[in-house]
Amino acid sequence: MIIVTGSAVVRPDRIDDAIAVSLEHVRRSRTEPGCLSHAVHRDVEDPFRLVFVEQWADLDALHAHFRVPASTAFVEALGELTTGRPTMEIFAAEPTR
Repeated sequence: MIIVTGSAVVRPDRIDDAIAVSLEHVRRSRTEPGCLSHAVHRDVEDPFRLVFVEQWADLDALHAHFRVPASTAFVEALGELTTGRPTMEIFAAEPTR
């Protein structure tokens, strides 16, 4: 399994726009082959920081997700709403059970 985490600090006057484009992105992503989960959360300590957590079946599924034009459009749209560069980390993981 592949786990992706990311975050973006959004300009205060654009938080509603950022939430809207993020929800559209995660809901669309959940329909892609190999997507096990995809969510956006709001940081309770910093209300302008959005946190993304994704689970993918494998790297092939994640790479296919990155090639979807709507994914590229999302990254560009979110980047226009942030105070700095969003972060993303990718991890390979196996359940411990």
